[in-house]
Amino acid sequence: MRVLSVASECVPFVKTGGLADVVGALPAALEDQGVEMRVLLPGYEAVIAAMGKHKTVAEEDNLFGGPAQLLYGKVDGLGLYVLHAPHLYDRTDGSPYLGPDGKDWPDNPQRFAALSWVAAFLARAGAGKFKPDILHCHDWQAGLAPVYLKQMGGGAATVFTVHNIAFAGLAEAHHMGELRLDPAGFHPDGFEYWGQISALKAGLVYADRVTTVSPTYARELRTPEFGMGMDGVIRTKGTAMRGILNGIDEAMWDPRSDELIPAPFDAPHSKVPGRTALISELGLDPTAPGPLLVAVSRLTEQKGFDLLAAALPTLLSRGGQFALLGSGTPEIEEQFLAMGAADRRVAVRTGYNEPLSHRIIAGGDAIAVPSRFEPCGLTQLYGLRYGTLPLVARTGGLADTVIEANHAARLVGAGTGFLFDAGDLDGLRAAVWRMCDLWEDRAAWLDVATAAMQHPVGWRASAAAYAELYGELAGGASAAA
Repeated sequence: MRVLSVASECVPFVKTGGLADVVGALPAALEDQGVEMRVLLPGYEAVIAAMGKHKTVAEEDNLFGGPAQLLYGKVDGLGLYVLHAPHLYDRTDGSPYLGPDGKDWPDNPQRFAALSWVAAFLARAGAGKFKPDILHCHDWQAGLAPVYLKQMGGGAATVFTVHNIAFAGLAEAHHMGELRLDPAGFHPDGFEYWGQISALKAGLVYADRVTTVSPTYARELRTPEFGMGMDGVIRTKGTAMRGILNGIDEAMWDPRSDELIPAPFDAPHSKVPGRTALISELGLDPTAPGPLLVAVSRLTEQKGFDLLAAALPTLLSRGGQFALLGSGTPEIEEQFLAMGAADRRVAVRTGYNEPLSHRIIAGGDAIAVPSRFEPCGLTQLYGLRYGTLPLVARTGGLADTVIEANHAARLVGAGTGFLFDAGDLDGLRAAVWRMCDLWEDRAAWLDVATAAMQHPVGWRASAAAYAELYGELAGGASAAA
C-alpha cells in the first residue's frame, strides 16, 4: 500500500510538539507492515535546507497568493514532498504557527489550506510512479484535504488523525472563496462551525476514518468535557472513529546507546552516574535524600503545571528535588523561575533543548506529566524507557500507558508509576507522597523501574493497527469518491 501523510511538522525537520515525533516515526515503523509512506510538509526554511538533492514534480503560478513548487527528495530514507511557497512559509521569525508577537500568523488559514490543497491534488493525481491509496491527514492544518479531495472528484481513501482537539483551525466565512471551498459544504453537517470555517471539523466530517492517539482519548472526545465542542460530530462517526496509541522512536530514545547522555545504561541501578552528573550540571543538592522529580514540557494550564507548582512543597518536604525544562505561559514560567531562585532544590531551564531533555529524562528518578487532558503524551513513554517512573494524571494516553505501582501491581511486576485524577491537586500531592514512600524502599523502587523499562513503548503494535486500518480502506470504496 502507498500512503501519503500530510502534516505541518515532522522530526527531524521541524518540531513544536509530539505531532512531529509521530509523523517522523510512522514511515519507518510501517515499512515492516508492507506500507510505503511518504510525507508532505510545508516548505519552511529548515525543511528546504534539509532536502539536499530533489526534483520539482508540480508547479502552480498562484497558490493562495503566490507561485509554488512541489519538490520531492529522499532524506535519510524518507520520501519527502515539500510545498515550496515562499509567500506562505518563508518566515525568519516566530514559529510555524505564531509570529514574533506570539499571535497566530494572520494568513494561517491560507498557509494550511494550501498544504491541504496540494495534498488532495497528490491524492487525486499522484506524482510520477507514486499514487497513494490512502491520504493520512494530521490535525487541523491538514483538515481541509478531505474536502478538497471530494471537490476534485475523489481518489485515495482518507484518514484524519486528531492529535489535539483543542485547536479548531478557524477562519472567517468570508474567506470561503479565497480558500477554494465550495459554499455547499458550509452548513452544520459540513465544515461550518458557529458561523466560521473549521478545518478541524472538516477533517472530522469528510474523512473516511478518524483516529486519535490513544483509546482513552477516543472515548473522552465523545464527551462534552473533552470534546471541545466537537463531541457531537465525533459521536456521529461511530465505529469509523478509533484510538491507536502513539509510540516512540526506540532507536532515538535508547538508554543503552543514547549519545546525548553522559553514561548510557541498561538497568535502573546503572542510572546513578547520569543522575549524579545531572544534579551537578543543574546545581542541585547532591545530599538531598529524596527522589529527583523531573519534567520536560510546555508550561501551560492544560499541561497542569500550575498544579505541579502548588504540589512541589510536598516533594521538598520529603527530601526530594525538582528539575524542569520547558517554556510556555509567562506567568507559569515566572512562578517556577522564582521557586528555582529561592530554593537550591529546584532547577529550572526555559526554552527548547533536545540534548538537555535526554539528560534530564535519563538522570531523573521520576517524571511528572500532570496534564488536565492529554491525547497521548510521549514524555511518559520516554520516562518508562529510561526507568524514570512516570507521575501522571489519569487521562488520555497517560491512563493507557502507566500502571499504578500499588502493592497488588508490584506483586505481579506490573506497576510502572503513579497516577492521580486529572485536575485534582490533593490527588497530585498524594501521588507525590506515594512516590516518596516507594523511594524509601530502594529494592521496591528498583523493581518498579525494571518493570517500567520492560514496558512496550515502540511503534510495532500501533503500526500494525494503522496498517490494518489502511487495509480496510484500500479494500473498499472511498467515501470521498
